[in-house]
Amino acid sequence: MRKRTRVKKSLVVVIIVLVLILLLGGLFILNKNNKIEPRKDKNIMIKLNTLEEVDSFSKDKNIKVNISYEYDDNIEKDKVISQSINEGDSIKDVTSIDVVVSLGKLDKDKLASDGINELGKVPIMMYHGIREKTSNSTGTVGGNVDKDGYNRTPEAFREDLEFYYENGYEMIRLDDYINGIVKASYGKSPIILTFDDGNEDNIKVTGLDDNGNIIIDKNSAVGILEEFKKKHPDTNVTATFFVNGGIFNQSEYNDKILKWMVDNGYDIGNHTQTHLDIKKSSGDRVQKEIAYVYDELEKVIPGKYVKIIALPFGSPYVKTHDNFKYVLSTSYNGKTYETEAALRVGWEPEVSCFDKDFDKTFLKRCRAYDNNGKDFDIDMVFNMLKKNKYISDGDATTIVIKEVNKDKLGTTDKKVITY
Repeated sequence: MRKRTRVKKSLVVVIIVLVLILLLGGLFILNKNNKIEPRKDKNIMIKLNTLEEVDSFSKDKNIKVNISYEYDDNIEKDKVISQSINEGDSIKDVTSIDVVVSLGKLDKDKLASDGINELGKVPIMMYHGIREKTSNSTGTVGGNVDKDGYNRTPEAFREDLEFYYENGYEMIRLDDYINGIVKASYGKSPIILTFDDGNEDNIKVTGLDDNGNIIIDKNSAVGILEEFKKKHPDTNVTATFFVNGGIFNQSEYNDKILKWMVDNGYDIGNHTQTHLDIKKSSGDRVQKEIAYVYDELEKVIPGKYVKIIALPFGSPYVKTHDNFKYVLSTSYNGKTYETEAALRVGWEPEVSCFDKDFDKTFLKRCRAYDNNGKDFDIDMVFNMLKKNKYISDGDATTIVIKEVNKDKLGTTDKKVITY
């Protein structure tokens, strides 16, 4: 009896084991047939392999991807070389990552046929206000609000941005440019946007949302730039805003505005406290006014503003003026303020930041206005640029120039490629 009982128990155990095996096997087959995969953590970084995957990742995760390009003899064009966050790492609180994408093998014949020219000229566009009017109601040419063209209508500014985009221009940071960094895509030409005076219509705030975030008027300069950013996700959108003592003249929102600006790809620079005419002022007054703006910015966005001054009226017009030294180095109340670059008012494109004649302390700008193709208006400037504009090779670590122009190249630690 005992022997038979043991046999029965063993048989039951065997049957149970077989049933479990069959059940597990069935689940495996079901999983395979229905392609049911283990649940993936959405906050874990994946490996990015192609430019297409980078674009999908950015959209799916709502994470900004800063793409740079490099030539690579071993990695195909548009394949990812490296990413700043490794596969498997957490991206829970990540807002941006850096990705390096291959341009493929270096092909000098292609560089020549595409006209790559990184010693070409760069337009630094000068804007002031974006006035809430229609272009046909201003009584002036094109989208100018005033006869001198310092202020534009929202309609005209939208048209300007589309014009730049359609003609192969890509916005880059002024701060990058003065430091010899040009992050423009292959075949594209860099353009720099600047706004003077810190007008309310540069970034007009209409209130706060339920989370306390600023609501930006869609017809202010930044509202239009953000609209353009969504419309053209394939291009970079940025600008530098030069403020006076009133910042953006919205005292209840100024702090929030400054923080939002630097967190969303825009830069803030110095335009003196009262829009001072530096040529006509005392040295003490010049230093006080420059120091005031730097101090105000340091209180709200410490270390996040750019050390660049847009000279009010373009004054003092020449670097030899006695007060110009205070533009670059200011001492006030026991503190010293160093400025890296200064911007003039007019009137034509600036040389490449790699040109031996490049002088970041006295940069020319182009007035963004319409005047029937005369007096250095937008049409005239961009027709001039057709002869010698900067055309990028897409790799910020290299400089591509024509062999005949190598004597124009300044001192650089970047790899120089000639054709």
